[in-house]
Amino acid sequence: MIPDQSIVPPLRVGLAAQRTPPPNVLVIFGATGDLTARKLVPALFDLFCESKLPAPFCIVGLARRAKSDAAFRAELRASAQRFARAKPDDDSARWDHFAPIVCYHQADFDSADGYTRLGARLRELDATRGTQGNRLFYLATAPEYYALIAERLGAAQLAPPGGAWERLIVEKPFGSDLASARALNRQILAVFDEAQIYRIDHYLGKETVQNIFAFRFANTILEPLWNRNYVDHVQITAAESIGVEERGGYYDGAGALRDMVQSHLLQLVALTAMEPPVSFDATAVHDEKVKVLRALCPLCERDVDDIVVRGQYAAYRAEPRVAPDSTTETFVALRLAIDNWRWAGVPFYLRTGKCLPKRATEIQIHFKPVPHPLFARVVGNGITPNVIALRIQPDEGIYWEFAAKRPGQTIQLSDVRMDFCYADSFGAAPGEAYETLLLDAMRGDATLFNRNDEVEVAWSLVTPILERWAQSPPPEFPNYAAGTWGPDAANLLLAREGRAWRAP
Repeated sequence: MIPDQSIVPPLRVGLAAQRTPPPNVLVIFGATGDLTARKLVPALFDLFCESKLPAPFCIVGLARRAKSDAAFRAELRASAQRFARAKPDDDSARWDHFAPIVCYHQADFDSADGYTRLGARLRELDATRGTQGNRLFYLATAPEYYALIAERLGAAQLAPPGGAWERLIVEKPFGSDLASARALNRQILAVFDEAQIYRIDHYLGKETVQNIFAFRFANTILEPLWNRNYVDHVQITAAESIGVEERGGYYDGAGALRDMVQSHLLQLVALTAMEPPVSFDATAVHDEKVKVLRALCPLCERDVDDIVVRGQYAAYRAEPRVAPDSTTETFVALRLAIDNWRWAGVPFYLRTGKCLPKRATEIQIHFKPVPHPLFARVVGNGITPNVIALRIQPDEGIYWEFAAKRPGQTIQLSDVRMDFCYADSFGAAPGEAYETLLLDAMRGDATLFNRNDEVEVAWSLVTPILERWAQSPPPEFPNYAAGTWGPDAANLLLAREGRAWRAP
């Protein structure tokens, strides 16, 4: 049936059909964990409901507890009902068709027998379901099991038959500092080739993050402005309104610097500042991102004290599974500099934290003020420099703020906004990041994943901060109230250079 074009949002007309991945089996290690329940299964069910998954396709959930297929499917249905966009209860037939592609495999992560039995089950699925030997292993476990599982997979000789493929998705955090990241890379690369390893950062699957490519490189008007000649500074904010909730055990050993800055925020810096790649294949994109990360000025001990701010929200130490005397930071703000031709002299200010006033992730490009005081007599110093902002979440979109004259006989200026919103323009909000990333891994497209050198160079910037903090006690913690924009020192970081944070 051809849809009535009169009711289709104009920007959706003519969209290309989705690329369907080849048949495969997805094996999820840690299948009874929070990541599987909240993100992976809801994403897979939404993809199934939109006919984007391959056919044939199977999901094998692997975990240590004994469980039947039926019990596992019942748990996943509850997760999909809570977290997926498509609700099983709204159309039970959809779940009835999805459930049979899911099965459960009990095994300890270090048990050789468990991997032997897994291999037999995968071969059975190849024969009965037609999955053609293609295998995608997803490590949704605690980080300490990543190297062990990779080693056991290699020892079990689960390599698929000729012509098929085998890939490994590794969740963050990938290491806890530079040394551990290098060690983990060595251990996994001893079993899998780099082309088989997909280090996932779910921020890269967000539609607005991907749209940075199109916004920057498909619009001629922007390229002459996207440099030190016109840009005054860049602000990147990743704010959460909630606390650590049930993640206190993990978070208290990680903190905001490891959890957000090393991965998500540095990726946003790289995408914002990178040069145009020669093509949009994974190697070309990764090469340009690594150049930006290598150009970030390294931080010495004095730099950490001067341009990095840490904070902890009130009541953090009372959270479940958090040490009562914890010095873990829940807020970080820092100033970075990129030592290359395009960005020399342009500061990049980053901040992230929990229990802030709102949930928002935004990249703001602040342009330089007008060079001549043409309107000074009528507006004084009230002309605000132009800002282009990319909203990563929520309400994904892009807006541009500029000055315009108010109606009337006198010259009065106001800031106005041109706003592009995905939901309004395309008739629907973009899908979840994990939907995109799962499909890309099945297709063999690593563009939105991290390469080994990318991970290591990011850690090389963050590790000196961790080392300095380990040597010096933190400021009086807690040092900011829930519902505020962090400690006062974060505002001073910009104020001493004549700038101020702008709320997303």
